[in-house]
Amino acid sequence: MSIDLSGRVAIVTGAGGGLGRSHALALARYGAKVVVNDLQPAACEAVAAEITAAGGEALPWTCSVTDREGVFAMVAGVMDHWGRIDILVANAGILRDRTFANMDLDDFALVLDVHLMGSVNLTKAAWPHMREQGYGRVIFTTSSSGLYGNFGQANYGAAKMALVGLMQTLALEGRKFDIRVNCLAPSAATQMTESLYSEDDLKGLSTDLVSPGVVALASENAPTRAILLAGAGAFEQAHITMTQGIHLGAAPDAADRIEAQWSRISDRAAEQVPESGAAQYTHEVNHPDRVRGDALTAA
Repeated sequence: MSIDLSGRVAIVTGAGGGLGRSHALALARYGAKVVVNDLQPAACEAVAAEITAAGGEALPWTCSVTDREGVFAMVAGVMDHWGRIDILVANAGILRDRTFANMDLDDFALVLDVHLMGSVNLTKAAWPHMREQGYGRVIFTTSSSGLYGNFGQANYGAAKMALVGLMQTLALEGRKFDIRVNCLAPSAATQMTESLYSEDDLKGLSTDLVSPGVVALASENAPTRAILLAGAGAFEQAHITMTQGIHLGAAPDAADRIEAQWSRISDRAAEQVPESGAAQYTHEVNHPDRVRGDALTAA
């Protein structure tokens, strides 16, 4: 194995079972010391025991990712125990699926709290330590439900897409400290998905087939600002792109021309992956249609 995580310390949330357990075991196999975080003490201890039995080092830690004080206490405890934190895998999550018309807003808020704010709490607690040591790898768990939508998952999709926005900005802010921030969108058979798909659909979707993606994103040579999709042993990358579009300036009929030229606006030829949000403004004020129009006027 060329990836070596020896000496690295990883925190994996929701690691008492499912994807989190697979991630924790995989990181440990590559040499990382792993903090196994979950709501259930017995589950934490069982996974930590698996890692220890295989010759690795693990620390079970029980707290909810929504408990900000608990999360900060966990990070402080890890620093006291091992002196550093190198890898964060924000995996903890819940589902409260219903169509938006029938969804209780408390359930909407709860899903955002666990997925989004749980990831924020963990990262905020560890961020100063990563900056100080000049190294960090942060992996948020997004989902195709956020990237592309999924019927009955407005709350889940909103939370998962919010994590992409968080990743985009933290990757920029962490760059000079070698903190690389990425997202993983897994497809796997877990307790969260067992009621959503048939047994035939879930065949081959072992959580163990996703975790190599986590190991790669936790490695020294990991990318940053990537959205890695993983499932059934397949790996793909998603992108947030911007088309070339059109320039209409202050045309009085701009709205009508937008409607009429939607095919040009949505044409994906020569689309780009912006380096940051500023790319939109830069592209718009220097739009090729505008430049050509200025040149014709000058001529």
